[in-house]
Amino acid sequence: MSRSTALHTDRYELTMLDAALRDGTASRRCVFEVFGRRLSGGRRFGVVAGTGRLLEAIRDFRFGDDELRYLRDNRVVDATTLDFLADYRFTGSVTGYREGEVYFPGSPLLTIEGTFAEAVLLETLALSILNYDSAVATAAARMSVAAGDRPLAEMGSRRASEEAAVAAARAAYIAGFSATSNLEAGRRWGVPTMGTAAHAWTLLHDSEEDAFRSQVDALGAGTTLLIDTYDITEGVKTAVRVAGTDLGGVRIDSGDLPIVAGEVRALLDELDATNTRITVTSDLDEYALAALAASPVDSYGVGTSVATGSGVPTAGLVFKLVAREAADGSWVGVAKASAQKASHGGRKAAFRTLDSGTATSELVVVSDGFEELSTAAEHPDARALQAMLMQNGEADAGALGSAGVQAARAHHSRVREELPVRALALSKADPALPTEYREAV
Repeated sequence: MSRSTALHTDRYELTMLDAALRDGTASRRCVFEVFGRRLSGGRRFGVVAGTGRLLEAIRDFRFGDDELRYLRDNRVVDATTLDFLADYRFTGSVTGYREGEVYFPGSPLLTIEGTFAEAVLLETLALSILNYDSAVATAAARMSVAAGDRPLAEMGSRRASEEAAVAAARAAYIAGFSATSNLEAGRRWGVPTMGTAAHAWTLLHDSEEDAFRSQVDALGAGTTLLIDTYDITEGVKTAVRVAGTDLGGVRIDSGDLPIVAGEVRALLDELDATNTRITVTSDLDEYALAALAASPVDSYGVGTSVATGSGVPTAGLVFKLVAREAADGSWVGVAKASAQKASHGGRKAAFRTLDSGTATSELVVVSDGFEELSTAAEHPDARALQAMLMQNGEADAGALGSAGVQAARAHHSRVREELPVRALALSKADPALPTEYREAV
């Protein structure tokens, strides 16, 4: 049985529920929305990630005996609310951008519809998953753009908490990385795994040659040997002497990488190891990858920068009530008017306008009430962005597990092709697409 996610929430969500059950508003139908007011870090686009994880977390949002005992012992809520929570099941609907989709300020990434009591409890859970995963995926997508056709491996597990490390590997894979060093991400999400040896392996042995010979004996000549524990030039010569010219690859983890990579390539070619690949690691980010574009490098390993969002560890998404049922049963759009934190009320339908296959804007059509939302048929020059992810509390099976990860990865690859060239630049700038709001007619 999965572990309950019910206490992955902030206390004020339960105190609001407690009060709403007292005053009779808990059963009012509500629409909550996840969106970003801006793109963090001056990025030109964002990437949605974590949706599949969130759907599974909502499924596991159950208050068992342990959770209820904690709430009772700490007097978080009263007995009536405890009884409500004991039977809690989310039975509403979730619509949103498909995982792997790109987004812009104001994009309605996720819409949660249900009673206030059901939906308000999911705020922290939704934001904690989507903010981190989307930040990692956005950074990973920029790195993938900078790397071009060269494979990228995610190696950031030691720079994040143990569960964040698994989430980071998943998000990076969706956004264009080809593998991870994290075995749990491989087991849980089907992300391909990779890895051979660290410097400790070389240091364990009496000589570099002994270490290389043992690794080749165990893994074959197609393995990748780490050549910079001591002297790189001697490391290359030793690697080829031990494995022969069929040596699969060498890895460089230090030094001025563009210069060192060129020297290593020249030496490998001189030793007739012309098919031996060069992998570089060593604190890479999207800017370092771009600087290596002209170097004779075959693949990259990225650690700290991808697991931490490359300096932008959160996507800055928020969760806001945008429509609710009034006391008379009618529907009304609601929105904050706070300075610099204003939001757009109403249910929304989102589309991406296209010109000859290239995206030109984000179109958000707003409904004040609860009438039918705008449809794709009304916008023939655009692509509908939202999909039904959960209905009557049941998640779309295609968005879950390793199959959901593969679907998200494929979707991201397709939609990134729509972006205009200016979206792929790494410098800080305004969002690559403007967001246009229209009232439903």
